Amino acid sequence: MRMVIIGGGFAGLQLARRLNNKEGVEVLLIDRFNYHQFQPLFYQVATGGLDASNISFPLRKVFHDSKNVRFRLAEVKNIDANSNTVQTDIGDFEYDTLVLATGAGTNFFGNSNLEKFAYPMKSTSEALQLRHHLIHNFEEALNAKSEEDLQQMMNIVVVGAGPTGVEVSGTLAEMKNKVLPKDYPELDFNNMQIFLLEGSNHTLLNMSEKSREQSERYLRDLGVNVQLNTIVKDYDGRFVTLTNGEKISTRTVIWAAGIKGNVPKGVNPELVVRGNRIKVDRYNKVQGYYNVYAIGDISYMETPKYPNGHPQLANVAINQGKTLAENILKQVRNKQEALTEFEYKDKGSMATVGRHKAVVDMPKPKIHFGGLLAWFVWMGLHLVLILGVKNRLQIFLNWFYKYFTFDQSLRLLFEDFYKNRKEGN
Repeated sequence: MRMVIIGGGFAGLQLARRLNNKEGVEVLLIDRFNYHQFQPLFYQVATGGLDASNISFPLRKVFHDSKNVRFRLAEVKNIDANSNTVQTDIGDFEYDTLVLATGAGTNFFGNSNLEKFAYPMKSTSEALQLRHHLIHNFEEALNAKSEEDLQQMMNIVVVGAGPTGVEVSGTLAEMKNKVLPKDYPELDFNNMQIFLLEGSNHTLLNMSEKSREQSERYLRDLGVNVQLNTIVKDYDGRFVTLTNGEKISTRTVIWAAGIKGNVPKGVNPELVVRGNRIKVDRYNKVQGYYNVYAIGDISYMETPKYPNGHPQLANVAINQGKTLAENILKQVRNKQEALTEFEYKDKGSMATVGRHKAVVDMPKPKIHFGGLLAWFVWMGLHLVLILGVKNRLQIFLNWFYKYFTFDQSLRLLFEDFYKNRKEGN
């Protein structure tokens, strides 16, 4: 069986690793990046807590000893299901089975101004771009020509109070309290405001009531201006306009308010549902296709436990990759062998706000805990999930150093990189 997997994220990489060196299947993994990105820690790269290389792992290195998995760095242009061909910028690739694991990107909900001026964090390069913007802003603030310009440079607005929004807001607040006044003693950081704007009436809406209340209290204790039931209408690069008519002056808007699936061209648009996700059956097979599957954030599967589709979480993607690999191997061995339907077994949710401040929810037994223990659990789980012993060691040492010094020396401004990204080159 010739299999093409598009996407080296949690789902696609898990599938490829499970099929590694298995007889009867030849795998071609295609991605526009040549490395796997650990998305849950993008915000730490953006705020200078970790280096980009700490959370990235070369895809080719994963399969050094593989006999049946190959990798191509390419941009997928179109899927031709009639000819069983994936069309890319480096050529066409034929397949017997195709797996879409293209993940999700930022959803700006059709607002072109937000797309132009706000900063998303859905890739390592976007996290680096945000880091350089933040550093550059504070450097420019030293030469601000007016109080209004100074306030715009220092204020930061984070939109969306899910795990990403909560985590980046908490980290920025800790930097404001512990680090930035030492870096820039000429600036009065009492005037700096960090806004966290959320359209619903809670932070961490998908977690328990205790986690919501605790996370909000942690954020407010750190000095974050949490505004709930607040919706952003527009942003022009200088002022955030809210639906109630109020305006917030800032040059930095971090957009963590929504995601949408990266659906390749060629997929039947009638199968694309809310959130730009592709409808699949209980085996992750795309409806209407006999040899095309979708796994991870891009897939939309209705089950008794999740009638509105599964949450777009790394653990869901990983487990869909595992289940699909088992089913593929069953088909290779014996086409009459019964396949396994996918159902997500929720092992819990967690989020960190800052030093000794985190929340954890466990479904069975139903337990909530927060504070120091939750913080250590959060760090431990993320270290386990990171690819590569070297990466785990580097992250652990960075966190260990930061724990005792309250600082991390990664706030480096590579001017050429920043200017090129800013100009869209």
